[in-house]
Amino acid sequence: MVDGYVHVKSTGVRFKNDWQLWADIWRWFTYYAFVRLHGFWTRLTKARGPRIWFAPYRPRPWYIIWAAMVWGGFEFASSPERADAAFYFEDQTVAAPPPPQHAKAFNFGVGDVSKSNVARVMERAFGYPLAIDPTTFVGDAVEKGEGNGLHDGRLVTCPLQPQPGKSYQRVIKTEGADGWAHDLRTACVGARPVVVFVKRKPAAARFSIQNTSVVVKLPEEVFSSAELDQISNFCTEMKLDWGGLDVLREHESGRLYVVDVNKTDTGPAVVLNWKDRARATTLLSAALARLVRA
Repeated sequence: MVDGYVHVKSTGVRFKNDWQLWADIWRWFTYYAFVRLHGFWTRLTKARGPRIWFAPYRPRPWYIIWAAMVWGGFEFASSPERADAAFYFEDQTVAAPPPPQHAKAFNFGVGDVSKSNVARVMERAFGYPLAIDPTTFVGDAVEKGEGNGLHDGRLVTCPLQPQPGKSYQRVIKTEGADGWAHDLRTACVGARPVVVFVKRKPAAARFSIQNTSVVVKLPEEVFSSAELDQISNFCTEMKLDWGGLDVLREHESGRLYVVDVNKTDTGPAVVLNWKDRARATTLLSAALARLVRA
């Protein structure tokens, strides 16, 4: 802990040490116990789930793939030789994936999830840009750190000289007349959306990690068939087999923008009700089983 903030060493993310943080930790612990109990029952009553080997690190309990594994009765393999599949799991924004050491390997092509690379891939998959050149663009823009999960976005006025380690994007206004901004956190497995966490917060707090409410939706309830294909194309271009996309729908144009990729996404969100948590975890665990057994 430094200056009243809890720091995550692997990613550089900071959390303010306040009552909200500890309330979230308590809610997470109750979910952790629920997942453990469900996984114990699954392993007692059903056939053994697939064994998965993770490299270079095994996911810890706050990662959503851990919950999907335990919920579905999967096993964490101790080596690639004892596994049914291998997963690349590394928190760093830019890294060099190791050789997969398994014929069935996932996420080993995802080495760069920086904001600039995400914007480049998004433009190829969707056919329109997110990134801007801050030296020539005129008007408001978003300045963000390149790192994953920093939540350090802020509005700036262009033109300006870019700062080292920063990316610059269009301002995507998702809010309507009611003043609520909406984020569409889209969990994808096998390059297809599986579940969408619809997050709502005041537009003035659009860059905050805190959400006023979160509800679970099926992808078909949120996206058109053409948009689902665009998201799938993005995942394929990104070589993302498992991960969460931060998707924004611009209110005025209706266009979708993928602004972030989380190959080691955490969750589900602690503000979800118990029914939505269980529903999301069930959907993701089933999708993971289909991916590994395909």
